[in-house]
Amino acid sequence: MFIDRLDRYIARNVLAAIVVVQFVLLGLDITIAYIDDLNDVQVGYSALDALFYLLMRTPWRFYQYAPVAVLIGALIGLGSMASSNELTVMRAAGRSLARIVWGVMKPVLVVVIVVLLVAEYVSPRTEQYAEAWRLEKLQGEGAMLTSRSGWQIEGDSVYRFGAIRADDVVLDLTRYRFDGRQLVEATYAQRARWEGDAWRLENVATTHIFDDHTESDQTASMGWETSFTPTQLERLLRDIESQAPSELWAYAQFLEAQGLQNDQALLYFWQKMLMPLTMGSLVLIAASFVFGPLRTVAAGTRVFYGVITGLSFKYIQDLLAPASTIFGFSPVWAVLVPTLACAGVGIYFLRRNG
Repeated sequence: MFIDRLDRYIARNVLAAIVVVQFVLLGLDITIAYIDDLNDVQVGYSALDALFYLLMRTPWRFYQYAPVAVLIGALIGLGSMASSNELTVMRAAGRSLARIVWGVMKPVLVVVIVVLLVAEYVSPRTEQYAEAWRLEKLQGEGAMLTSRSGWQIEGDSVYRFGAIRADDVVLDLTRYRFDGRQLVEATYAQRARWEGDAWRLENVATTHIFDDHTESDQTASMGWETSFTPTQLERLLRDIESQAPSELWAYAQFLEAQGLQNDQALLYFWQKMLMPLTMGSLVLIAASFVFGPLRTVAAGTRVFYGVITGLSFKYIQDLLAPASTIFGFSPVWAVLVPTLACAGVGIYFLRRNG
């Protein structure tokens, strides 16, 4: 019972600190973003609409700041117990350092489960809805979900898609059809509309390319036979970082089947799926700060070093992401290398002081 109570006490202190840090980070981020978003206020999009838009994006921000919140929250929770000599009493009572760290890991497991559920089921939907809602407020009904164009290969054709609207209408579609390496046809459609189970192109201009001349024709409407669905095109044009892990895996497999690079999709997939290891390694770093070289410094100094460590961790991952494409190693290592490095450093300092 004594051990169980200590576990619950440690978990309660650490979890409370993580929640407070998360709310502070979210509050600061939303405040800064709100001030910036006020520049877009106009007729039809009020300051209250801007605030509502940012609140709808809160799940995505929660996911983004969770690792930093875990790191700083663990530092504050353990640091407060260290400052009041509670950790010293626990050690004197026979509590091992490993058991104390395990007590910190328990509330982090709860945070990990919540973060994974948010990443899979909540933030992708709220991000999509928030973006569509905001742009429809600014541009009117049927506004574009994204302005980012995308390229795709299917069979003997290469497609360029301009954007997809909230009502499953693709804008600025261009198709280049090849015979081997020879371009034989170029088709431009002002829009493609999804009609239940098939696409229909509108305002179509087609250029047929021959060895010695070209021929052009135009038509108001024609069918488009393709395996692309609105969901697939939405994944292509939507910000890849905000997609759910299951969507990222499906998208990576789709790109591989099309003979295209899928490194970026796999990178974000592994970042989300390896989130438990990431947070666990950051907890080890936080514990090593409290029990290791920073155990005698002020709480504010520990928090400062925690922020620097969290930012360094993120920047290393961001640098390794393009490196995995350039040097040809698996994207999973771009996630695992900084994670394992943090865990290794944390375990080293803990063993020195255990």
